[in-house]
Amino acid sequence: MFQSVQLVLRAITVVSISLWHMALAGPVIAVRACVNRAEAGAVLRRRTRRLVVALGPAFVKGAQLLSTRRDVLPAGWCEALADLHDRVPPMSVRTAGKALRSAYGGDPPFTVDWNSVRSGSIACVYRAELDGLPVAVKVRRPRVRKLIEQDFAIMRAGAAVMQRLPWFRGLPAVAVLRQIGAAVAAQADFEAEAGALAELRTLLADVDYLHIPRPLPEHGAEGVLVMEFVDGLAPLATESTSAARRAELARRVLFCVYRMLFLDGLVHCDMHPGNLYLGRDGRIVLLDAGFVVRLEPRVRRLFAEFFMHMARGDGPHCAEILQESAEGVAEGADVAAFRRGTVALIEESSGRAARDFSLVRFATRLFDLQRVNGLFAAPEFIFPLLALLVLEGRINELDEEVDFQAESIPVLTRAVMSGLLKTGTRKQA
Repeated sequence: MFQSVQLVLRAITVVSISLWHMALAGPVIAVRACVNRAEAGAVLRRRTRRLVVALGPAFVKGAQLLSTRRDVLPAGWCEALADLHDRVPPMSVRTAGKALRSAYGGDPPFTVDWNSVRSGSIACVYRAELDGLPVAVKVRRPRVRKLIEQDFAIMRAGAAVMQRLPWFRGLPAVAVLRQIGAAVAAQADFEAEAGALAELRTLLADVDYLHIPRPLPEHGAEGVLVMEFVDGLAPLATESTSAARRAELARRVLFCVYRMLFLDGLVHCDMHPGNLYLGRDGRIVLLDAGFVVRLEPRVRRLFAEFFMHMARGDGPHCAEILQESAEGVAEGADVAAFRRGTVALIEESSGRAARDFSLVRFATRLFDLQRVNGLFAAPEFIFPLLALLVLEGRINELDEEVDFQAESIPVLTRAVMSGLLKTGTRKQA
C-alpha cells in the first residue's frame, strides 16, 4: 500500500514538472511555429532536454539510451537526446558519510579522501585507503534505486497508453522501455557490477594488454562497491603519440570489443573516454562495469552473422538477419522496400576505412530504413550496436585508417572455429 502511494506521489510530481515546463515552453513554440516550423521544432527539442534533466537520473539515462533507437525516433530527436549529460554535484560529505555508515552499520573499513571524487547521477566514486592500500569506493546515492524503479513504471504506463493510439500502433514502446529500464536499473546494482568486473577479468585474462580493476566484494556492502584503485591513468593517446602507436591502440581496443561481442557475450557498452585509459605500464585500462550487457546466444549469433555478411558486402543476407531480429512490424509495412534499401546501404558501406565510414551515419540510415518501412529493431539487438557507437569517435581519433569491418574478421573466424557461428548461407526469401 505504502509503495503504491509513493508511486502515485512520484507520478504527480512528474506530471507537475512536465506541465510546468510545457506552460513555459508552449507560447514560445507557438510563436516560433507561426514564423518557422523547423525553428519551432528545434526549440521543442531543447525544451524537452531541459524537462528530461529536471525529471531526474532515470529520465536522463533512459533518454540517452532511447536516442540510440533511430528506428523509433526521428534523427533530430535522437541527436538532441544523445547529448544529454547528468551533470550533478557530488553528494555532501555528510550525506555520503551517512550512506557509508548505514551500509556498514558503523564506520566503514577504509578511510575516504573526500576531496577525490567523481560524481554521477547514480553514484559518486572516492579514493580511499584500506589496510594501507589505495582503493576506489563507489557510493550509491540514497533512494536512487527506488526512484529509477518508480520512474520507469510511470514511463511504461505512459508507453502502454501510447501504443493504443492509431499513430503508434505496432511501435514496441513498452518492450523498448522495459529493456532500457533494466539497463539503467543495472547501473545501480553494485553487486551485479562487482560480478561483471570479475567475469570480464576472467574472460579477458589472456589479453595481456588490457587491465580491468579487481573488485573487492569482501569489503563492499549494500550500495557500496570497493575495487582496486588504478593510479597514474593517462589518455589513450596525446599529440606526441606516434601514428604507429595510435593505430596499434585502435586495433587493440576494437579487438577487445569484438571479443566481447562475438565470443564472450558479456559486453561493456560504455567505453567512452572517461572509462578508457592508458596505465603506467602501457596497458589499456577499462573502468566502470555498471553498463554491461549479457547477450543471449541467439542475439550474439545474429549480430555476428550480420557483421560477417556486412564485411563481405552481402546485403541480402544482412537484410534477412535484420528482418528475422525485428521486434515488430507495423501495419502496412513495406518489407520489400526495406530489403532493397538495406542491400544498397551494405554495398555502399562495405570495406571502407574509418575516415570514409561513419557507424553513426550507417546506423542512422539503417534505422531510418526500418522506421520509414515499418520494422522495429529488437531491443536486445541495440546494445551490441551501442557498444560500437560509443567507441567509434575514440577509434577515429586514434586512427582514421582503421577498417571497422576488416578488424572483426579474425574474431569472427574464431567464433566460427569454436562453433559459436555457422558459415552456411541462409535460405533466401
